[in-house]
Amino acid sequence: MALLSINVDHIATIREARGINEPDPVLAAGIAELAGAEGIICHLREDRRHIKNRDLELLKKTVKTKLNLEMSPVKTLIDTALTIKPDLVTLVPERREEVTTESGLDVAGNKKEYTSVTGTLKEAGISVSFFIDPDPDQIQESLDAGADIIEIHTGFYSEAVSEAEILREFEKIHEAAKLGSQLKLKVHAGHGLNYVNIKRFSSIPEIEEYSIGHSIIARAVMVGLDQAIREMINLVSQF
Repeated sequence: MALLSINVDHIATIREARGINEPDPVLAAGIAELAGAEGIICHLREDRRHIKNRDLELLKKTVKTKLNLEMSPVKTLIDTALTIKPDLVTLVPERREEVTTESGLDVAGNKKEYTSVTGTLKEAGISVSFFIDPDPDQIQESLDAGADIIEIHTGFYSEAVSEAEILREFEKIHEAAKLGSQLKLKVHAGHGLNYVNIKRFSSIPEIEEYSIGHSIIARAVMVGLDQAIREMINLVSQF
C-alpha cells in the first residue's frame, strides 16, 4: 500500500499573496495528519517566497508523522536543516526565476558536492532523498552519493499531452522505480500528480510514497482540505 505525504507550500503561497498570516500552513499540516497523511512536506526556498523559517520551526515542533524539508543544497539552507533537524531532507534543484521545480537534480554532474552534503546531513541523523528525473544514470549516481531515497520527478509525465508522450514518460518512471527498488533504494514520486493522472501508477508497486501538493489544495478549495486529502489517500492506498 502506497503512502501519501502532503506539501503545504501552496497554503503558504495563498498566505503570501496577501502578505498576512492566514491561511497557516502549520494548521493545514495538522489537518492533513488528522485526515491520514503519512508525512508533511515543505520547501524552504532561498528567497522564502512561501514557506518561512517560522513555518519550518513550528512544523518541526508539531508534526507527528514525518517532516520532509525540500531544499537546494546551498550552505545557508544546509545550516538551517542542521539546526531544525527534520526527519528527511529532499535535495532539489532551484532557479530563482522558476514558478515551481522544473527538473531533477543533476547528481552525475555534481556528485562530489551531493556526496558531501548527504554525508553532513546523515551524520546529523537526517535521512536524505534526491529528487531526480527518471534516468538510470542519475539513480545509480544517487545510490553512490549516499541517498537513502529517490523521489522520481513525475512532472514531464504530468505535463505530457498526447497519449504516446504520456505512455513514453510513464514507462520511464516505471523503469526508474524498478531500478531504484533493485538497488535497495526507497522509491517515492511526485510533481504535477493529480486525481486523474495518478491512477495509472497502480501498476508500479515499487513506489512506496507519493508527494502531492497543488492538486490537493486546488481540490480543497471546492470540498475542504480534509475531504481532498482523504480522497487522494483512498486512491494511493489501493496501489
